[in-house]
Amino acid sequence: MLYIFSGLPGTGKSTLSSALARELQAAYLRVDVVEQAMRDAGTWVDGPAGYIVCYAIASQNLQLGLDVIADTVNPIQVTRQAWRNVAESIETPFVEIEVVCSDDREHRHRIETRVADIPGLDLPTWEKVMNRQYDAWDRDHIVIDTAHQTVADSLTTLCEQLGRERRKFSCLY
Repeated sequence: MLYIFSGLPGTGKSTLSSALARELQAAYLRVDVVEQAMRDAGTWVDGPAGYIVCYAIASQNLQLGLDVIADTVNPIQVTRQAWRNVAESIETPFVEIEVVCSDDREHRHRIETRVADIPGLDLPTWEKVMNRQYDAWDRDHIVIDTAHQTVADSLTTLCEQLGRERRKFSCLY
């Protein structure tokens, strides 16, 4: 199964997706890690390079029979389709999960107070997050609102939603 996470920075996407990866003992791909490693190596990262690396690593892990958690902003229709193509090309089921924080005040507080957990990563400002292109979804997907929720609460909600999607997986608490 490919779990395709999407959402603006500061919504709790990485926290929730990494929690699910731990629960499922799945491969975890975070584009921020890939892109920062490319910067550290002196490799050009503007554009889709980090995503393309993640698509290839996801495909390899899925072919090995592993569940894969993909943690990216995934802001535009092109990237969303590319993630679906990864799964469809090897006939693997997938689920799309958008993480949001519906309380703008809380979202802004998260952006303005968080500390990078990846050495060297420059975190975006609130202004950059708000001005980022983020296309509206044009298909059904799971939406998890992390506003005023603990990680455990959000993970429970996600697992309930995944169960409603009739996907085969197991969340252990």
